[in-house]
Amino acid sequence: MQFRRIPISLLATVGAAASLCVVGVTDATAAPAGVTGTVSTAGPDREWDVRAWITGTDSSPVRSAGVARTDRAGRFTLRPTSQPAGNEAFYVTATPVGQPNSSFTTLAAISPTLPGRLTVNELTTVATGYAMAQFVDGPRISGRAPGVRNAASMAGNLADPSSGRIGSTLASAPNGAQTSTQAAFISLTNALTACTSSADGCAALRSATTTPLSGRPSNMVEAMANMAKSPEHNPAGVFGVALRRPARAGGLPVPPAAWTLALRFDGGGGLLAGPGNFVIGDGGDIWVNANYEYNADPRTPVCGSKYLFRFGPDGKLVGGRPITGGGLSGAGYGITRDHSGDIWVSNYGFAAPEPGCPTDRQPPHNSVSKFSAQGEALSPAEGFTQGSISWPQGMTTDRTGSVWTTNCATDSLTVFPDGDPSRARNVKVGVKQPFHLVDNGRALFVSGLQSSSIAMLDRSGRPLRTPITGPHVDNPLGLATDVRGNVWIANSGVITMPCPDRPSGTGSFGSVSALDPTGKALVGPLRGGGITIPWGITTDGDGNVWVGNFAGKRVSKFCGANASACPPGKRTGDAISPDVTGYFFDGLARSTGIIVDPAGNVWTTNNWKEVPLQTNPGGLHIVALVGAAAPVPVR
Repeated sequence: MQFRRIPISLLATVGAAASLCVVGVTDATAAPAGVTGTVSTAGPDREWDVRAWITGTDSSPVRSAGVARTDRAGRFTLRPTSQPAGNEAFYVTATPVGQPNSSFTTLAAISPTLPGRLTVNELTTVATGYAMAQFVDGPRISGRAPGVRNAASMAGNLADPSSGRIGSTLASAPNGAQTSTQAAFISLTNALTACTSSADGCAALRSATTTPLSGRPSNMVEAMANMAKSPEHNPAGVFGVALRRPARAGGLPVPPAAWTLALRFDGGGGLLAGPGNFVIGDGGDIWVNANYEYNADPRTPVCGSKYLFRFGPDGKLVGGRPITGGGLSGAGYGITRDHSGDIWVSNYGFAAPEPGCPTDRQPPHNSVSKFSAQGEALSPAEGFTQGSISWPQGMTTDRTGSVWTTNCATDSLTVFPDGDPSRARNVKVGVKQPFHLVDNGRALFVSGLQSSSIAMLDRSGRPLRTPITGPHVDNPLGLATDVRGNVWIANSGVITMPCPDRPSGTGSFGSVSALDPTGKALVGPLRGGGITIPWGITTDGDGNVWVGNFAGKRVSKFCGANASACPPGKRTGDAISPDVTGYFFDGLARSTGIIVDPAGNVWTTNNWKEVPLQTNPGGLHIVALVGAAAPVPVR
């Protein structure tokens, strides 16, 4: 199909600032360069008023940065009168000239740098709405740094703001034809085409994207933001709008379970295998540990990974290669960021079981590693081994700055007071197979995997009560806290660890539970939301709960302690993701770690393959659900 070139559409309201082109610029003193642009849609030729804006931050409001008008072919030249500082971003809005009631028809394009050329169409609009979902408020884009800037960098993975085509990340492996995201993205662009083509289409789109959580969208960017934040809402309705004007081939053949847009990242391929867990670094970088060596042939036996991965907020591997040294040795779930910004990793010593990794190459299981925020190894070649570390798994940094790790083999914890290995102590914890631990602001909580119990300790390691047991604690793995001090538990119901021996689990499909700050049961066991062997668990900026499942190719979401941030009618503990499927994504494998970044992306790991050969079982990607969660600031 041939598309006419038409300028951007945006809000006719006073001070209209709906997001059309977001651009991070680092030199605020340089003279702004001119931007030439074209708007190309399936609608009629028309002129548009174009306005440039600088995004708001937590310290400054949105401000105007210039105006332009297109010709009837959609061409314009914009000369910005201002440009953003390092934590701000640049965007443009456009409104049809002389056409009343047209403010809903809004197109957008985003770039992390000021482009010389800009193409605006339905594809770039979907990218803007999803990537900026947590920062769009009617005609304004604003939010805490560095979230807005980081979100702008993610949008280019979905659509290229210069060419207006599908972004290279979305179009190519490990995405492209390998997952359903590209087809879902095309369907969403077709839903917008229904609006750029007719007033009836706009009415249908507006109705389909009016959600209980966000209400009625005022423009198309906000319509897409609504779906990013409530992907479970009315999937068939949005799909029906997409069928009104399917201008672009390759959309979904049937409605999805939810309108999540998920992207896979592998660091360029050939390196990442068995990503275990995350921590967010300075500026919103995504740090990932890894279980195994990489080998493309699943029949080739592998030993433990000696890599640590640092991805930028856009999913690109920082520096083009992973970090090594410092004693890295088959890390598992354990990773933490201390109060100085340094990164710690526990070396569980993963290796494919016999006849996998040869006996003479079996990794040690007795250390943790430390790296600076720039990736420099700060631990010795054998790692830090003080404190009788033995098959370590989860880690945390407590409120006082001490660094803790669980010792799965010896039912103990190792603590480095103030992060100092020379002062290491070993603490018996009172649960079997301690897996993960968190500080809720008043105490340490430790999950006991084999004993199906939770220990509660003070920061010196003394028990505050007998271990917590009951139906709400069932082979617990990951733990997470919220701002109120509640502790959320991922109950696997079946998983146990070989550290070095593996006992049997109970065999259920798992659940989620929560304890209040004193250790009393708050809610649970919860078995909705698509829960299937939950492993990792985290809370977002609204306190809602996200779970990575080790089976079923899905992420689950629950209403947190602040029910006012949930869809109307939901109470604490209620499932938000669909009960049968969760937020299903065919590009997921067996997930373990999960985390929310400052841009509102939900990251989870493809830790194990769906059908893992034990010689080489590691999954090969990390996955981002774009714009899906309330941002979590870097702490």
